[in-house]
Amino acid sequence: QVQLVQSGGGLQQAGGSLRLSCAASGRTSSSISMGWFRQAPGKEREFVAAISGSGASTDYADSVKDRFAISRDNANNSVYLQMNSLKPEDTAVYYCAGPLSAWTLRRIRSWYASWGQGTQVTVSP
Repeated sequence: QVQLVQSGGGLQQAGGSLRLSCAASGRTSSSISMGWFRQAPGKEREFVAAISGSGASTDYADSVKDRFAISRDNANNSVYLQMNSLKPEDTAVYYCAGPLSAWTLRRIRSWYASWGQGTQVTVSP
């Protein structure tokens, strides 16, 4: 079992930046793919970004492409989400997730085995 602990987030003005971190412990491996999802009030939890175990492959939702960047530090079992050019519509609770059994399933939340506790990101106009 993998345990995921998130940090970062908070309140930021539109156009600003925030960075989220996710530390994994337990049965971790540098080969596991990880992802970030978000859930806004009254909406479904949606895919934001994913990264393969080696970090060589990444994927982003169209809504965050070219603004957000996912990265990982396998030596420290951590995954990061750098969020730039933030918009009010980015306001949501953000969750890291993993491991993912198959890269082809990266956008489907039910295929992630563990979830972080969630962290609030609020972007003011």
